[in-house]
Amino acid sequence: MVEDNRSADDIPRNRRGDGEVKNLSGITLKPLYAPEDVKDLDYDRQLGEPGEYPFVRGVYPDMYRGRLWSKRLLIGFESPENWNKRQKAMFDAGQTAVNIVHCNTWMRGYDVDMVEKELVGTCGTPVNALVDMGICFDGIPIEDISVALNDPGPFTSAAMLIALAQKRGIALDCIRGTSNQSDFISHYVSLHMYNRFSLEGHERMTVDHIKYAARNLPLWNPLSIIGQHMQQAGATPAQELAFALASGIYYVTQCLGQGLNLEDFITRFSFFFNSSINIFEEVAKFRAGRRIWAGLLKERFGAKDPRTMKLKFHTQTSGRELTRQQVKNNIARVAFQALAAVLGGAQSIHTDAYDEALNAPSPEAARVAVMTQNIIAEETGAADVVDPLGGSYYMEALTNEIEEKVREYIRKIDDLGGMLEAIKRGYIQSEIAKSSLNYERSIENKERIVVGVNDYIIPEEEDLKPATPRPNPEAVDRHIQRIKDLRANRDQSGTQAAIDGLKRAADDTDANLFEAVIEAMKSDVTHGEVISALQEVYGEGAPLISID
Repeated sequence: MVEDNRSADDIPRNRRGDGEVKNLSGITLKPLYAPEDVKDLDYDRQLGEPGEYPFVRGVYPDMYRGRLWSKRLLIGFESPENWNKRQKAMFDAGQTAVNIVHCNTWMRGYDVDMVEKELVGTCGTPVNALVDMGICFDGIPIEDISVALNDPGPFTSAAMLIALAQKRGIALDCIRGTSNQSDFISHYVSLHMYNRFSLEGHERMTVDHIKYAARNLPLWNPLSIIGQHMQQAGATPAQELAFALASGIYYVTQCLGQGLNLEDFITRFSFFFNSSINIFEEVAKFRAGRRIWAGLLKERFGAKDPRTMKLKFHTQTSGRELTRQQVKNNIARVAFQALAAVLGGAQSIHTDAYDEALNAPSPEAARVAVMTQNIIAEETGAADVVDPLGGSYYMEALTNEIEEKVREYIRKIDDLGGMLEAIKRGYIQSEIAKSSLNYERSIENKERIVVGVNDYIIPEEEDLKPATPRPNPEAVDRHIQRIKDLRANRDQSGTQAAIDGLKRAADDTDANLFEAVIEAMKSDVTHGEVISALQEVYGEGAPLISID
C-alpha cells in the first residue's frame, strides 16, 4: 500500500456541496431539469424543424450530414511567404478555408517600413500592398476556397483580394469569404487597436463596403458582427449575444437608411461568436441567438423570405480561457470549446492553438488545433445528428432563459437610443467591465476553478514549455525591402492620383469609398498610405476608455 503524505489542503475537494450554482451568464442552475421546466414549449413556434423558421435547430435541414463546417485557423507570422507555406501545410492537415491574420503594426495602420524591425510579423502577417497579397495566394486558387480577412475599415485586404482576382482574370462572383473585422462597434467597445478613424468615418466605410458587395460580390459576407471581442473582454455569453444582436439591429437600420433593400444585403451578414468551455451555456446561446435574430428580422424589419432570417456564424474558441500554466492542458480546453460550437450548429470554426497564451501559434500547435476539429468531425459522432441536444429539458430551459436575458438587454439598449448611442454613453463598456471584474474575482476567490492556475497546481519543468518563435530577421528584411522597392519604382503620378481620388471619395457622400480603395490598391498605394490619407479626412479613432 502506497502511503499518501499529502495534507488535507493538497487533496482536491468536491466544492459543490449544497450551494447555489450559477453559469457565466448569472443564471441559477437547478440540480435536475424535468418536463415541467419546458411544459409551455411550443415546438413549431419556438423550435421548428432544422432549416425552418425560427431556425433554433440549425440554419440548414441536414446541417453537418450534408456539409461540415468550414475549418479555418488564424495563421499569420513573419511574412507573406511564411503565410503561404503554412496555409499549404494546413490544407494537407485538413483545413478547408483560410484566414489572414495581420500583425499588430498592420492593425494599427502601418507598413513594415514605418515601424521598428523588431515589431514586424511577431503575431501575424503584414500584407502591405498588392504584391504581398499575390505572394500569400501563390499556388492557392482563391476562386475555390473561402477566405476570411481580419480586415477593419477601410478594408485594404479585401480590396487587394479583389484586385488580385481581377489581375488573374477571376470573376468576382466566384469570390467567397468574409470581411471578418468589419464590425467597428466591437472594436470601439473592446478592441481599440482596430479603431483607426472616427466612428463616423468607420460607419461610412462599412456601409460603402456593404453596398459594393451587394452589387459585385454575391458570395461575400461584407459584415461579420462580432460578439467574440466582447466576450474575450469579459462579457458573459448572454451579454455577448445581446450586444452582437443589438449591433446587428444598428447595421440593418443604417443600410436601410442608405436606400438598400433588406433582401440585397441581409443574407450576406454573418456573426462571429466566442465559444467558451461552458458547453451547455454556449450551445444554448447559439440556439437562442438564431431564434431572436429570426424574430427581429421578421417582426422589426418586415422580412418575408425565411432565407433572410437565418443567423449564420463563425466561432472561435476562447483564447481568454487558455492558460500559460500547464500549457498543454489547453488542448483539452480547445477540444471542449470546439465541441460546443459543433453542438451549437456553427458554420465555420477556428480552433486556437494550445500555445497561444504564450506566443503566435507554432506549426506543431496549429496542426493539433486543426486535427482537433478533424477528430470532432470524424470520431465523436457529434456531427452525425442535427441539434443533438435539442429536446433536453435542461437545454430547452437554458435556451429560454438566455433568450430572456438577451431580450432584456436589447430593450435597455433600445431605450438608450440604440447600440451606437449606448456605447457613446459607456453603457456597454461598463457592463462588460463589471462582468470581467466579477469573473476575475471568482477565480481569485476559488469560486471558479481553473485547473493549473488556482488549483491542481504542479511544479513545471521549463523545458516542457514550448519555445517562443521569433521571425527570421532575413525574411523580415526582404519584406521591408520589397515595400521600399515598390515605393521607389511604382508609377508615382498614378499613385498620387489614386491617393487624391481616395480623399475626394471620402469627402463625397455620393461616391463609393471602397471602390476608391480598390483603385488605390491597383495603383500600388500601400496599406499604411491608405490609412494615413483617410485619417486626414476622418481623424483618428478615440474610443471611450474611461467609464464613470
